[in-house]
Amino acid sequence: MFTTIRNPRSAFLFLTSSIMKKLLLFSALALVFFGCKKDEESLLADNSTSDPNVIFRFAFDENQERLDNMGNSTGLPDGHAGQSPSINFISAHYMEMIPNELTWLGDGEILYEGPETTVGGEEAIDFDQANVVQEGEDFLVVPLSSVSPGTYEYIRTSLSYQNFLVDFIAAGFELTGTLASFIGYNNYMTSYTIEEQSVDVNENKLQGYWGFETIGQVTTGQTPKGATTVPNPLAGTSPIPPGSCLVTGELTSPLTITGNETEDIIVTLSLSTNQSFEWVEVNEDGIWEPEAGENIVDMGIRGLIATAE
Repeated sequence: MFTTIRNPRSAFLFLTSSIMKKLLLFSALALVFFGCKKDEESLLADNSTSDPNVIFRFAFDENQERLDNMGNSTGLPDGHAGQSPSINFISAHYMEMIPNELTWLGDGEILYEGPETTVGGEEAIDFDQANVVQEGEDFLVVPLSSVSPGTYEYIRTSLSYQNFLVDFIAAGFELTGTLASFIGYNNYMTSYTIEEQSVDVNENKLQGYWGFETIGQVTTGQTPKGATTVPNPLAGTSPIPPGSCLVTGELTSPLTITGNETEDIIVTLSLSTNQSFEWVEVNEDGIWEPEAGENIVDMGIRGLIATAE
């Protein structure tokens, strides 16, 4: 539909009014567009200037040197056998960076202490609140601004939980099962899931408690007291309490924190799984046969090497 305007002056005013309205609309849209773009650029600028962190991740190496409690290279005892399990998940309860071999436990830079509880009686790691991660996943992120400047040569971490796959023989069949291994000093849990099956506990479990699932069936058990290996190459100068799982390892190159860092530092904690799952042999064939009474005696990690990038 067209509007007929007979007066030229009226026509001019009508056209001018229409043009002005369009210009005002265009200006308003431009303000919105460029305003949004400016806000977006501001957000990007904020993200780009966020404080750098030190990030801790776990890795697993079945070919890494196998160590004893003193940090010495070792093999399997007579009458024992072992295998290098495939780790699904892991958790830790404590993280400390250590300046040198003379630094006592707790005198380094403590970066993390996990939740604890007395619900089950004595103080214990609260597994219900544990941070459980896979290989390569961020376990701990700490702002570098909160880390004391200095040079650190070692890292100490209290491992508390592993979940891994193991091979075994039952009824003549070669099978694979999932084992949940609690290696912290003392562990409280309401329940936990091994692979698909959930196990109700609602009490404390000491270091070496485990649950095993295969073909939908669950078995639980407990390794002997003090049997879990906890490598500490600084045992002579910086001992750890018995029954803890405070694994100590050296950084491949000392890590220096200046306080002026502008980028993240990623620390990879490579854990040795070299025959870390160990049992007493009944049939000396190197294959775990739980039906034959081949009892688990050790599930401790066999060494730690840390790399900072």
